Amino acid sequence: MVHSSRYVKLVLDGHGSFLGVEKGCFIVKDKHGDVERYPLFEKEIGEVVLKSGNMVSTGALSALGFWGIDVLIQTQKGRPVAMVKSLDDDSHVQTRLCQYEAVNNEKGVHIAKQFVYGKFDGQNAILRKYDLPLHDVTYKAKIEKLKSSKINPTLRRRLMAYESKFSKHYFTQIFALFPETIRPEGRRTFQAYDGTNNLFNLAYEVLSWKVHRALITAKLEPYLGFLHSTQFGKPSLVCDFQELYRHLIDDFLIQYCHNIKAKDFIVKTEDLSRNKKGKRVYLNDAHSRDLIKKLNTFFESSIEIPRIRVGAKQMIETLINEEAFLFAKYLRNNQNSWVPRYC
Repeated sequence: MVHSSRYVKLVLDGHGSFLGVEKGCFIVKDKHGDVERYPLFEKEIGEVVLKSGNMVSTGALSALGFWGIDVLIQTQKGRPVAMVKSLDDDSHVQTRLCQYEAVNNEKGVHIAKQFVYGKFDGQNAILRKYDLPLHDVTYKAKIEKLKSSKINPTLRRRLMAYESKFSKHYFTQIFALFPETIRPEGRRTFQAYDGTNNLFNLAYEVLSWKVHRALITAKLEPYLGFLHSTQFGKPSLVCDFQELYRHLIDDFLIQYCHNIKAKDFIVKTEDLSRNKKGKRVYLNDAHSRDLIKKLNTFFESSIEIPRIRVGAKQMIETLINEEAFLFAKYLRNNQNSWVPRYC
């Protein structure tokens, strides 16, 4: 369990653990019969994480939905696969209407550029931290010169082309920091063959869940993006928002991989197409679970960015949630500008 004075995250990570509700309390019982109680009115339950192998009562699910508590469902290895939403989550139509409208006006162009600027500055922060050559500053000037009255395929292609160029430089630099035995030749995303790129993909998958949850909580449409195109099955706005925080995951992996060796990966034979199979390398199950556990702890670490209302610091996870709310306010015209905060 993760505790603070005002926040509790219930994580049922043991096989056979049970979550129920009894007399105004959530109860968590492990396979040995030990019970912990969490009164609904004394502490704020912020999130519940369930894994394959856990058990949960319908009464507990009903209470979680009634109180609007986020519920994440993971595989036994810790991969996010689903979340539970309250029916009220879809009631704030005005925010989504403003999001749809922004795609077809200059506000959407501003938003798309902000995601690219955010990625540029975030990557530069990592390059600076490790005393590596920084990005060419002229990229930002070239992006600023791009003019359009709304988001269109041509604008997206040009923005993504600039993003691809400076990201290629970035990964060339940071991959040199990885142990030689697991160092990839270049960044590969979907269906990568080498273990380190698949390790990146797994870590980004955890980030994707954090962002997806934040966007839904802010009543946004995760599948309607600005920088990334709208496609079936692609959560485009999630992809957009991830660009602001990927560099934090990169920095985490640079540190984490200092103790990772080639023997910590396994080879799996998978279907590449209807009549073709191929071999891909993945971090083994034990290390994958360890990675996800440490990543979740990392998201709860403090950063030097003030909270919206009070406090000079906040958790990375809180920052993502706050930024989604600020973005939604900008879409609704409740604030005049939006420049994302990142570290």
